[in-house]
Amino acid sequence: MRLPSSSSSVDLLPKIIMGVDPGTQIMGYAVIEVQGSRVQVICYDVIDMKKLGTNHALKLKKIFERMLELIDEYLPDELAIEAPFFGVNVQSMLKLGRAQGVAIAACLSRQIPYVEYAPTKVKQAVTGSGSASKEQVAKMLRQTLKLPPIEEAPKFLDATDALAVAMCHHYQKGNNVKAGTKSWDKFLTDNPDRMSSATGTKKAPAKAKAK
Repeated sequence: MRLPSSSSSVDLLPKIIMGVDPGTQIMGYAVIEVQGSRVQVICYDVIDMKKLGTNHALKLKKIFERMLELIDEYLPDELAIEAPFFGVNVQSMLKLGRAQGVAIAACLSRQIPYVEYAPTKVKQAVTGSGSASKEQVAKMLRQTLKLPPIEEAPKFLDATDALAVAMCHHYQKGNNVKAGTKSWDKFLTDNPDRMSSATGTKKAPAKAKAK
């Protein structure tokens, strides 16, 4: 496929993309170098915070410090990060949002721009299905990027999820204006009962919307 002439010269320049799959127990990260259509996987691994127990403040501190170490080591041009999944547990969502925010703040402190992608967007970009499993994402990445077998790859699938986020950003080729369209504001607007339950305010259950 021929690229637009206005972007051809830009695409020939090497670019380092860092992908992050936020988590409060395990946070996946990946770094790729892109030059034109060529993609080289530099690294993909995880930040393991299980040993920190339930101390959320220490986890956020570790995320920030480790992200700065990775940024200073690999010097990424851009950060691609997965948006928090809108699940049932509001407290877990808030903690995940903080973890994502700290990772973003680390990049912004080094003047690195970021783009947010919804989980379904990432899966769709890599596998063609927005409902693909972690295992399916990992399998497709191994085939596309000729990665080592799963037993030789990083232990946690969160690492391949982060690699998928980086690849999703690469596939956009700058057409990511609409990335991360789901925001906390939109979620709270659509689900006011979730926030009231999180703050301890009792509210009559909302009626199910007709599909």
